[in-house]
Amino acid sequence: MHYNFMRELADSWGLLAMFLFFIGVVGFAFRPGSKTIYEEVARIPLQNDSED
Repeated sequence: MHYNFMRELADSWGLLAMFLFFIGVVGFAFRPGSKTIYEEVARIPLQNDSED
């Protein structure tokens, strides 16, 4: 395999793979029912559970 072939393969299919991964991550973050989970996680820094 030559460098130019590998470069063209990475430019086309690599870009497609990264784009599909991005769409998957965005879809996972905005899936139905995830709002309550993210609201609970957002409150973690505000909880005062220190044992001082």
